[in-house]
Amino acid sequence: MSSLKVACLGAGYFSQFHLDSWHRINSVELVGVCDQDIEKARNTGIAAFDRLEHMLAETTPDVLDIIVPPTEHATAIRGAIAFGVAQIICQKPFCLNLHEAAAILEEANVAGSAIVVHENFRFQPWYRTIKASMIAGDIGEVLQTTFRLRPGDGQGPNAYLDRQAYFQKMPRFLVHETAVHFIDTFRFLLGDPSSVYADLRQVNPVISGEDAGYILFEYANGTRGMFDGNRHLDHASDNTRRTMGEALIEGNLGTLNLLGDGSVHHRRFGTTSSEEILPPDTRPGFGGDCVHALQTHVVSHLTTGTEIENRAQDYLRVLEIEEAVYASSEQGRKIMLGGSDTR
Repeated sequence: MSSLKVACLGAGYFSQFHLDSWHRINSVELVGVCDQDIEKARNTGIAAFDRLEHMLAETTPDVLDIIVPPTEHATAIRGAIAFGVAQIICQKPFCLNLHEAAAILEEANVAGSAIVVHENFRFQPWYRTIKASMIAGDIGEVLQTTFRLRPGDGQGPNAYLDRQAYFQKMPRFLVHETAVHFIDTFRFLLGDPSSVYADLRQVNPVISGEDAGYILFEYANGTRGMFDGNRHLDHASDNTRRTMGEALIEGNLGTLNLLGDGSVHHRRFGTTSSEEILPPDTRPGFGGDCVHALQTHVVSHLTTGTEIENRAQDYLRVLEIEEAVYASSEQGRKIMLGGSDTR
């Protein structure tokens, strides 16, 4: 089969991980990079453009990889649809809100364009290991899952400016930008929750949105999941952005523990010692090379027909849960999912 032609929109901070991954996939040909700042696009060493329509017309890609902030997603996707791009990959959190995402998805469906959301945390090797261990029954019936987000990057007036400055201006930040990763990851591990309760707050006054809070997920089978996020605090790691924090998955037969070095440990119920089932992370790239894992997954789907994860249609459920989280915090009550309270 001939190479898949991939073009990328966005040459900002996070694009480095996308581009590195595409370069490593033999069946992919990178045909263009577009950015409003043409010098950033040129610095990638790939054919550079400052207008999306020019890049699409000249390169006719099979895949458009959208690596820009959510304020630009809808316009970019509509541009790709207009040029008949068959496969679109769009960075999370996928548009500004549920309403916009649903409208864009409908337009793509009518045009015959498929969208995959670049939600990469579920592809991190530690969550794949945890999921496999759960399926194997290593910890029995899962009763509680906890993730403590502690990247330690949110303090002071210069928070986020050296990496993703637009974070400071997002009116919805911790959940829409970051906790959405864990809404999706908890769904990957546990399925859909039946209710949420959230208490969100702003700690750093220089940013527009919330940067700390608790989210409690309840599941129909009795399992509970807790997201405990605070971007001001850190955790024990040489790289606090590798795992972004620490996790416990607790069952009636044992516990799985994710540490900041990317290792996963299994302790059997009633014992004091643990077995390392995944060693500390040494992979290149971001988050255990999860960007590469996701992009390889998409290429496998396009070239061999393997089942695809993160379809935009499925991802709308993540955005529905996100809306319920914000509603819960604003109203100070538990929100049941699946009914009118999620809207």
